[in-house]
Amino acid sequence: YPPKPLAATDYLVVESTYGDRRHEEIDAEAAIADIINRTAKRGGIVLMPAFAVGRAQLVLHILQKLLAEKRIPTMPIYLNSPMAIRATEIFFDLHESHKLTKEDCERMDAITHYVKTVEESIELNSRKFPSVIISASGMASGGRVLHHLKTLISDPKNSVLFLGYQAAGTRGDSLTHGAEHIKIHGEYYPVKAEVANLQALSSHGDYVEISDWLKKMPGRPKKVFVTHGEASAADAMRRHLHDEFHWDVEVPEYLDIALL
Repeated sequence: YPPKPLAATDYLVVESTYGDRRHEEIDAEAAIADIINRTAKRGGIVLMPAFAVGRAQLVLHILQKLLAEKRIPTMPIYLNSPMAIRATEIFFDLHESHKLTKEDCERMDAITHYVKTVEESIELNSRKFPSVIISASGMASGGRVLHHLKTLISDPKNSVLFLGYQAAGTRGDSLTHGAEHIKIHGEYYPVKAEVANLQALSSHGDYVEISDWLKKMPGRPKKVFVTHGEASAADAMRRHLHDEFHWDVEVPEYLDIALL
């Protein structure tokens, strides 16, 4: 569902993660099915680094749908993140707020193996049959996903599917830009697994989507501050807003003080 229009405001802070590009027009369900099917035919494991709140639950919803429609083979699906498990329980308890039915939640729960203890997480790394592992963090910057990466990244049978924006300097950014080796816990591992990034699942609006949303806001802000984006994306967003709305737009620098 589209976001609700903003009320009139004097000072506006707007993000710019996709301030310089549009989202890819891609069928996310088909893309996930393709990589799972390719990997399963190789006898490999699909690792999905996922943000624990929101993204992990979304991909579980997609996976149960793909399984029900027989678009992917039956295989174990593991959720290995204490925070993601707790968030999933909240999603199930408050499913109406997330546009999920009780039946949706029951189907998601039925396909998911919850990996709760450290011992279970370690044991999971010893399994070699086709499966899907969803683990945090979403940019592979920390958490249990690193132990799975160490086990899986150097085997060409496996796949690593990122599920959204990867910030500069993260392992996710390095891997999705073709790194041949990745450093984890002080050691380098050769990257032989298939690596992909499904940016179509990103929760960040691109610059056109944000502009269309802001058109519905009444009035004119006194000042707009552009944040949360790489330098080039933030400056591109600043120019888009200035050219389209003729607003006073600024990209703040570190330790800048705004005199309002």
